[in-house]
Amino acid sequence: MLLKTHFRGADHDTYCYTGGKSFDPALPTAVFIHGGQNDHSVWILQTRYFAHHGFGVLAVDLPGHGRSQGPALATIEELSDWLSSLLDAAGVNKVILIGHSMGSLIALESASRSGESTRIAGIALVGTAYPMKVADALLDAANNDQQTAIDMVNIWSHSTISPKPSAPGPGFYVQGASQRLMQRIASQSAARPTVFYTDFAACNAYANGEAAAHAVACPTLFLLGQRDVMTPAKAAAGLIAVIKHAKVVQVGASGHALMAEQPDAVLEHLFKFATIAALSSMPVAPSTTGG
Repeated sequence: MLLKTHFRGADHDTYCYTGGKSFDPALPTAVFIHGGQNDHSVWILQTRYFAHHGFGVLAVDLPGHGRSQGPALATIEELSDWLSSLLDAAGVNKVILIGHSMGSLIALESASRSGESTRIAGIALVGTAYPMKVADALLDAANNDQQTAIDMVNIWSHSTISPKPSAPGPGFYVQGASQRLMQRIASQSAARPTVFYTDFAACNAYANGEAAAHAVACPTLFLLGQRDVMTPAKAAAGLIAVIKHAKVVQVGASGHALMAEQPDAVLEHLFKFATIAALSSMPVAPSTTGG
């Protein structure tokens, strides 16, 4: 589905995958936010299940990615502003934000803002870290040699070169799918700064994470890969210490690409968290019995 978002004084079409069901804003809405050099497709399994089990689903393509118009945005704060405009366009009142990597920083920043405090019922931070620093060599490759950057990220994002056959089906080539997705995004951004560089530079420069974490009051889930070398589980410790009500889950046999390497476990934890968060945010009906 395409939504018209108004941002920076301009209107752009934004693509949102709805999980194979027509989007109903009256349902509790799960918003899935992808990471750098990715698009909505990294969430295919999880979004289809959510959409067929009681949630409205918006799996976004961020500006300049996939099917969404407009330039890639250069800061996490701008991306959070953009997400707010998207939620306005969708007409949703209650959302659970689920973000992976760069998307987790967007979810964190969004949940910390007082203007969104009544709309955001929960956040799930998948493969997150703060600070989310990016090596200079990778930043340079992302801008000047995208295939080398793709190879670096693809190797570092997966815990093994031989995923289990059922991830998510016999013959499915997890690393190959990730490579082709990043190559497709790269083909959309030959001009410098590339989308790849813009995404990673935004993560590298984001400095409001600790302050944002202090302001988060909604239910929060940290979903971390035990073998993640891009955003190691220990790199989320600072955020976890601040968001004391957060639940922390480490997924075994998984690197940074949790949704591809352990799709069933990721789905199970996300759906359980989102269901509880949605129910807890529902207004309590007044009692009809006399006192």
